[in-house]
Amino acid sequence: MITKNSNSLEAAQGIGVLAKITLAVKKWANTLPSDQRKHIMSLCYLMCATSPEIQAELTDFLDDYVADSLVEQILQDRIRLQLVTKYLQEFCIEKELTPLVLNSYIEQFCIHSAQTLQKKPELYLEFVLRLIHSAEERHDLFNYILGCEVIKMMFQMSWLQHERLYQLQKNQEGFIRTYIKPIQHAHRINGIVVPKNENLFFAKRDYYIKQPNIPEKKLVELVVSTFAHRIVINLGFSISCNLDFLAFDYEYIYSNEEPDCIFYATV
Repeated sequence: MITKNSNSLEAAQGIGVLAKITLAVKKWANTLPSDQRKHIMSLCYLMCATSPEIQAELTDFLDDYVADSLVEQILQDRIRLQLVTKYLQEFCIEKELTPLVLNSYIEQFCIHSAQTLQKKPELYLEFVLRLIHSAEERHDLFNYILGCEVIKMMFQMSWLQHERLYQLQKNQEGFIRTYIKPIQHAHRINGIVVPKNENLFFAKRDYYIKQPNIPEKKLVELVVSTFAHRIVINLGFSISCNLDFLAFDYEYIYSNEEPDCIFYATV
């Protein structure tokens, strides 16, 4: 339940952020040559004098432009970026966290968290501003990126590879329940892995061993629709706190050697 005091606190924080931005803009404007300041004043005039429809278009443009420039500030967190990249490499995930990738992840994080909490997504610019002014929010973002990339990796595993992965874990039951079962259920309902004649051993081998090939866009959709954003964040947080949280042996998991038998202990 939101109290009057909490609303007042949020309003004060919002005013504080706005005041900082306004002061920064004033300082920046004073450094511009007079002709460039005229362009800025003209734009401000247009924002005030034009119709609501044109104002909305200009606002959307400025929101995207300012947000993109603010993302550069988040990229200055080099230590955190390097740590996430290092963790991903431990799982043989080659992902370069460029401004474009980070920008995409911020949008995804904003939408995913709103979807989980069943509320309307925040404006992108507002969300980026919160990330810049909150170390905790940025921490969640980087953990989300790490967790999401690992889950995307698991979505692209065959069910045999899932079996090998969970056999490496200390808490196999919890790992199967939290990650493997939801992923394999999503495989089924989206027609990615289609079990046929499950009672026939050789039919099982056919669908159980085949590794999915899922486009990036579809992978993101699967992660967002299958897992709450907090589960993704918690996975990234657990890995970043203890790399042994998720036991991983690339050669064993992705070995082409076919097993003598298949346990089917997951779904």
